[in-house]
Amino acid sequence: MRPTARPANLLHELQNALAHGTVARRVETLRRVTDLFLYGAADYSDEQIDVFDDVFHCLIEEIETSAKSLLANRLAPVPKAPPRLIHTLAFDDEIEVAAPVLSHSERLNDDMLIANARSKSQGHLLAISKRKILSNAVTDVLVERGNDEVVESAVNNPGAEFSDKGFTELVSRAEGNDELATCLGTRRSIPRPHYLKLIARASDSVRARLQAANPRATDDISAAVKQAAFNAGHGAGGEKTTNAQRLVKSLFDDGRLDERQIAEFAAAGRFEETSVALAVCANVPVATVESMMIESRSEGLMVLAKVAGLSWMSLKLVLEMGGNTSEAAAENIDDHKSSYDMLRPSTAQQVLRFYRMRQDTAQTEPA
Repeated sequence: MRPTARPANLLHELQNALAHGTVARRVETLRRVTDLFLYGAADYSDEQIDVFDDVFHCLIEEIETSAKSLLANRLAPVPKAPPRLIHTLAFDDEIEVAAPVLSHSERLNDDMLIANARSKSQGHLLAISKRKILSNAVTDVLVERGNDEVVESAVNNPGAEFSDKGFTELVSRAEGNDELATCLGTRRSIPRPHYLKLIARASDSVRARLQAANPRATDDISAAVKQAAFNAGHGAGGEKTTNAQRLVKSLFDDGRLDERQIAEFAAAGRFEETSVALAVCANVPVATVESMMIESRSEGLMVLAKVAGLSWMSLKLVLEMGGNTSEAAAENIDDHKSSYDMLRPSTAQQVLRFYRMRQDTAQTEPA
């Protein structure tokens, strides 16, 4: 049956009954009210849901954890569950009460999830990490506060998004943590510059796992290890690089690959296109450019840019790209302007020739 009593009357009657009832009676009443709510949840008005919200709050006072846990499990999947009750359950200290709603309830917005993740236990964070969809604002907190189990759960969640800041922290945390490194390396959405840094720091065991997970990356990773450039080509990253090479080749063949085009690529944060374009203009392997672009030091890119004939403003756009700024943030990019202006093209060519010689030597040595 559907509720027919006026909101004020229903709340008054329940409060009178609970004032003189036992805990067992309170739990039984809770079960019946939950059944009543679930029967017509999709059709209730906001006013009726507010009444249920008040009633539930009265009923859950002084009841045992198991009863609240059952309530949380029953209401968590309901889109129109009483919002204040869901909030209360989500912030309950007992994880068996909080976990169902943290993992499933649509009533919890990002602000609520962030507040919960910043103040509650690792169990609460783990429950949040299992939600169907996670924004990068939420995962930023999970990566910042979560233990290894929480972070790995979030990384393995296909519905989780990560910011550039989040990926930077994940790559840092993955160093020395083979499980996390493997999870992160097999995630298709990881941006290429972060993947390159991950491979550069990964153990042989992790590289072997990533090669096994994607055999197409075997040759690229093996070559990268030999030359310390760690060129990756897995998943979406490999496809992006292939597309970038085709685009840049087309621009080069048409005579349209110039400084303006490289600056546009860099300004748009197009890592793959910028790398390939610089490689073509400086006549070096793409892996060499990528290696320099993920390094925290800027000298390598300055040499490449000078050889490619870039102005300072164009080089600055390359240095400011997302894959490089996280580690270069501590240094003032503008401080390099005078050094770049003083660098002669002939000197840059000599440095680049020496770098190529070192790379050739590295490739001939056993991995």
